[in-house]
Amino acid sequence: MTRRTTVVIGAGVVGCLVASELAARDEEAAVLVIDRDAAGAGASRRSAGLHLPRGSTPRVRRMAAYSHAYYSALRDRRPELPIHPVAATVLTTATADGLLGSGYLDLTMPQRAVDVPGNGLRLRDGQLAWQIAGCHYSDVGRLCETVAASLRPAVQFSEGVAVTELTAGADRVTVRTGSGETIVADRVVLAPGPWLNAPAWRELVAPLGLRVKKVVALHIEQRPGPADGVVVFDDEDAFLLPLARRGHWLFSYTCTEWDVDPDVLTEGVSAANLGDARDCLRRYSPALAQACRSGRVFCDAYSHSGEPVVQALDEAGRVVFAGAANGSGYRLAPAIAAEAIDLLHLPQSEGATGDHQYV
Repeated sequence: MTRRTTVVIGAGVVGCLVASELAARDEEAAVLVIDRDAAGAGASRRSAGLHLPRGSTPRVRRMAAYSHAYYSALRDRRPELPIHPVAATVLTTATADGLLGSGYLDLTMPQRAVDVPGNGLRLRDGQLAWQIAGCHYSDVGRLCETVAASLRPAVQFSEGVAVTELTAGADRVTVRTGSGETIVADRVVLAPGPWLNAPAWRELVAPLGLRVKKVVALHIEQRPGPADGVVVFDDEDAFLLPLARRGHWLFSYTCTEWDVDPDVLTEGVSAANLGDARDCLRRYSPALAQACRSGRVFCDAYSHSGEPVVQALDEAGRVVFAGAANGSGYRLAPAIAAEAIDLLHLPQSEGATGDHQYV
């Protein structure tokens, strides 16, 4: 029997989970993952990796529920993975019903918090504090490395190899690389993260109308305690995450710098970034705001709809784009992967439990 060849371009969390889903659904497939860097070394390495069970639209809520079940089963089956459950408190003007109505899944079970979380935080006028369930965070780069290791040798990885040409035909897709290889594939899943404008696929991706936005998270050099949890500032779309294994806090806020280039985004945290983050956090804790002095900077792909994009890029449906998760690539990656493979007309795997044979 001739083996079907599928190439996955991009070895971030979406690409790695696409490869895992392919291996689970189609045992006859020959799967090759190509990345110009190492697995998990791009945007995934810089991700905060926070999973909050919520979604702004019905589709995103379904995707969040699917991904929640996937990660829960994966963590139960492989407790050594860097997936860390974390307590969570939401500071918001909404009631419990308002939280659920605004997109938090029922499984979060909001309960009124007796006290405002520690670290000197204070509620703003009209706000309430709600404890929610079902949250975790992950070292996404390490998770990608672990997934890639578990997939080998059933799945081949070409790391440090750039794709220089991607040509879709009626019955095949041709992939050429900077290392001189020409790969003829039956299908390709393109998971490029924020690298939307790479010459090999720029024209294919352009009709999607995606944009790239800068993402900034500040490091607060205070060691979290063992009972500390994530604090979500719901009205500001920001959060404070205790990275106990790194020994500091991370404060993520909404940066509004658009149309940045991931290949030249190397200047680090700017004075403007620092000022914006401090202004946001100062509303809740002047002391923590003042402790923000460094952090991590990168970018992500965003769609006009606010939903991830999973879509065929050619008439034959042989090239599928998977991504533009609007800053939620890790949180929604299992569902994005499943939708991408559905578009390739492969049968369903074991369902939303994440019970896949290779991961």
